[in-house]
Amino acid sequence: MPSRKSFKLEQLGPLWARPGLVAGVDEAGRGPLAGPVVAAAVILDDLQPIRGLADSKKLSPRRREALFDEIRAKALACCIAEASVEEIDSLNILQATLLAMRRAVNGLRLLPHRVVVDGNRLPALPMPAAAIVQGDSKVAAISAASILAKVHRDRLCQALHDQHPAYNFAGHKGYPTAEHLAALQLHGACPAHRRSYAPVRAVLAATAPEQP
Repeated sequence: MPSRKSFKLEQLGPLWARPGLVAGVDEAGRGPLAGPVVAAAVILDDLQPIRGLADSKKLSPRRREALFDEIRAKALACCIAEASVEEIDSLNILQATLLAMRRAVNGLRLLPHRVVVDGNRLPALPMPAAAIVQGDSKVAAISAASILAKVHRDRLCQALHDQHPAYNFAGHKGYPTAEHLAALQLHGACPAHRRSYAPVRAVLAATAPEQP
């Protein structure tokens, strides 16, 4: 896999060699059974470099928290956006994720000239954009976005845990761990669960009253 040092945006084509503001975009929370999906967009300031940016999944929680504050302080612009559980259930998780990404870009206080997105799918945007597989390990702005999205969503899961402690959202962050699936079977679905996801749908079907 190309490292950040070896990957240059110019590789994407002549358009990407031009000067201008570039926003990095990433998401957190596609796989969990509960809670919103979160996306973040970040335009970094070349004059205020941030050391240690990396894919959020490769950083410790303490390091992510520290970088979250540093990114918010030093970036030229950043925005965190969500798509709700209801939007996930009505649109599907892919479309809800793209919606959250679009909201994050639209929420930036500065309009980027170009956008790079982690993964292989792009939201509909008014400016040129490129999807970069494993971009959170290759492009600093995408790494920064992944950190903002991950920390924000982890904080949302802590709030969900406070509201619904029986599920231990603070521990598994909504992912379908054995503990979470057991709690779902025992307690049923709470309002934060995604009804369109198979394990939740199965529990709801099992507990639904029989039709006369």
